[in-house]
Amino acid sequence: MLDTAPLTRAYIYLDRLTHNLRLLQELAGGRPLWPAIKANAYGHGMVFVARHLVALGYDTLCVAHVSEVEVLAEAGVDARFLLFSATLPEHSEAVVRLGCEPAVCTLEFAQALSRDAQRLGRTVAVHLMVDTGMGRIGIRPEDAPAFLERCAALPGMWVRGLMTHFPRADEADKTQSVQQIQDFRHCIEATARFGIEVRHMANSAAIFDLPDSHCDAVRPGISIYGLLPSPEIINPRVGELKPVLEWKTPISFLKEVPAGTGLSYGHTFHTARPSLIATVPVGYGDGLSRRLSNSFEMLVRGIRCPQVGRVTMDQSLIDVTALRGRVALGDEVVIIGRQGDAEVTADELAAKLGTISYEIVTAISERVPRVAIGGQA
Repeated sequence: MLDTAPLTRAYIYLDRLTHNLRLLQELAGGRPLWPAIKANAYGHGMVFVARHLVALGYDTLCVAHVSEVEVLAEAGVDARFLLFSATLPEHSEAVVRLGCEPAVCTLEFAQALSRDAQRLGRTVAVHLMVDTGMGRIGIRPEDAPAFLERCAALPGMWVRGLMTHFPRADEADKTQSVQQIQDFRHCIEATARFGIEVRHMANSAAIFDLPDSHCDAVRPGISIYGLLPSPEIINPRVGELKPVLEWKTPISFLKEVPAGTGLSYGHTFHTARPSLIATVPVGYGDGLSRRLSNSFEMLVRGIRCPQVGRVTMDQSLIDVTALRGRVALGDEVVIIGRQGDAEVTADELAAKLGTISYEIVTAISERVPRVAIGGQA
C-alpha cells in the first residue's frame, strides 16, 4: 500500500489530556466536568478526544454547533452534548433527532424545539442562557422567570439547566466576574421554583481562580488541552497543566546558498553570510500563519533555528547554518512542542501575532493529521 500521508503532523498526547482533566477535577471539588470539544477539540482532533473523554467516564461534552454533534454521533461517540451557540429554529429538528441539549435564549427556538419534539415523539432538555455580562447571547437575568414561565407551557421540552458565561474571568482584576457570580446567584434564587436540575458558569479560568462560580458543574475548555486561559491566572496550580499538542514536520530539502541570497516570495529576507537553508513542508495551508514570516523559530536537534523568508502555502524555510554537518534530510523539526531542553509554545507564537493560543491551535488545518499518542494514564 502506498504511503501518501502528509509529512506534517500534530501529535496529541492523551496521557497529558488525562493529567489535565484530573487536575481540573480536583480543583472543581469533584463536581462534574463538562469538557468543551468544539472547533475540532480546539484543533486537537474532536473525534478521538471525545472517545478518550468518554472512556475516562465523562458523559457530557460541550460543542458549538449541531453539525459537530452529527460528526460525533456518526463516529459512535455516546455522550450527552451541550450546544453552546445560539441556534436558529431551522436546526431544531436536527437538535431533537440527535438528542442535543441546546442553549436557549429565544422563544422562537424554544417553540420550534417543542413542535419538533412532539412531532418526533421525544422530549428535549435545554439550558437557559442568561447574559450576566458577556454581551454575546442570552437573556437578561431579570427576564429569566418570565421566560421560564413561557417555556413551562411548551410540551415536549423542559429546561434542565441554567447557564451563563464569563468574559473576564481570565484577568487579574476579578471585580466584574465576582459581580457576575452574585447576579447569577440571584437569578438561581429567582428561578428556583421551576425545578431546574443544574446550574453552571465556570470556564477554565474560573475553575482556577473563582471557586465560588463552580455551581453544579464546570465547563473547562482550553485548560484540558494544557494551555493557559491567560497569563493573568492567579492560582499557581495553572503551572501544572501539560500541553497536549505537539506540531512537527521533517526537513524535506537542504541547500547551501551564498551571502546576499534572497529567499521565498518577495525576497523579504536576504542571507547575511553563506548559509545552510532547510525547507520544511508546512505553510499557511496547514495553519502556520503567513504573518509569522521572519519572526519565529523552529526546533531542530534541540536548537532554535530562525524561520526565514515568507511562509508560503505549503512550505517554509529555516536557517540551519548553526547545525551545518549535523543536520540531514528527514530530521524532525518542531513547530510547537519540546525537543531536548528547548520548547516552542503556542503562547509564544500567539504573542508574536498579538493573539491567543486558542487561535494558534484551532487554526491548524484539517489536512494536518492528528496522531493520538498513548491512552489513559
